[in-house]
Amino acid sequence: MSNAKQVLEIVRSRAKDDDERLFSIALQVAAAEARRGHKTTAEEIRAAVDEARDRTGRGASVPVSFSKPRGDLSGMLVMREPRVALKDVVLSNKLSSKLNLFTREQQKRGWLREHGKTPHRRVLFVGPPGSGKTMTAEGLAHTLRIPLFVIRLDALITRFMGETASKLRLVFDEVNTRRGVYLFDEFDAVGSRRDSTNDVAEMRRVLNSFLQFMEETNSTDSVVLAATNYPELLDKALLRRFDVVLEFTAPSDEQIRKLITANIRPMKHPRLVWKKLIEAARGLSQAEVVQASEDAVKTAILDEKDQLSTVDILQRMEERAEMRDALFKD
Repeated sequence: MSNAKQVLEIVRSRAKDDDERLFSIALQVAAAEARRGHKTTAEEIRAAVDEARDRTGRGASVPVSFSKPRGDLSGMLVMREPRVALKDVVLSNKLSSKLNLFTREQQKRGWLREHGKTPHRRVLFVGPPGSGKTMTAEGLAHTLRIPLFVIRLDALITRFMGETASKLRLVFDEVNTRRGVYLFDEFDAVGSRRDSTNDVAEMRRVLNSFLQFMEETNSTDSVVLAATNYPELLDKALLRRFDVVLEFTAPSDEQIRKLITANIRPMKHPRLVWKKLIEAARGLSQAEVVQASEDAVKTAILDEKDQLSTVDILQRMEERAEMRDALFKD
């Protein structure tokens, strides 16, 4: 397309209030400038497009609908409007780095497509319960400014032959028409090994269907996110279908301190003995540390106190540890 035609298309797009068409043409110009060696100009155009999208609230190249699923999907998809930002989720540096790279690909997918590449969109979260997988999924959706859809496996999986695969087809049709983060939680219920001794023919068909749907072209660049506490149960063929596999672990000492600090606000907490608190919290999941911290705050509010001591928080951490020990006691 010549410069004159590009200018004409830009004017027409503006007249029709078609911002996405305008942005697309601008990115084509940026790509052409980059090929000519004008990298600075190309970067300036791309940065201007990103800024314009941010101001109009259209960071996604596909229109985003936050309306709830209807019809047959209403019982299988639960829409959550993300309220937790990814930057507010306490994660290890390694995990944060991988997530930032993934979100960068998603946010700059228009640039990748200019060069014939597609962004990563299939992600697997593995880790123990309470390690932050679901919260991270919400943070990912928040960062990408798209809705989070949680697939209800109890509504998806049925005992009738062929029905589960048909429902799965509906879900993936929605993935291809409505941009979002689609979370399959407790994914081992769908993706268990096909050679598992307690497996049945119907679930093997469901898994085969899922593998097929995962390979299909996704025109919306929706994120398909599976989370499991038991990665060893997943079929090896399924593991190969994911672009990114991220492992969540128990919080480190540094993460424990960040979690406690973030969740005892707005209470004052002078002279906390962090060594004792961190030692008491070791072995607890991220969710347990958060819950213990919040419990300490609630008790302080009921006691009409405006600050927390080490003992206040320590007591709650020890209670959580006792609950965990009782739960996993032989």
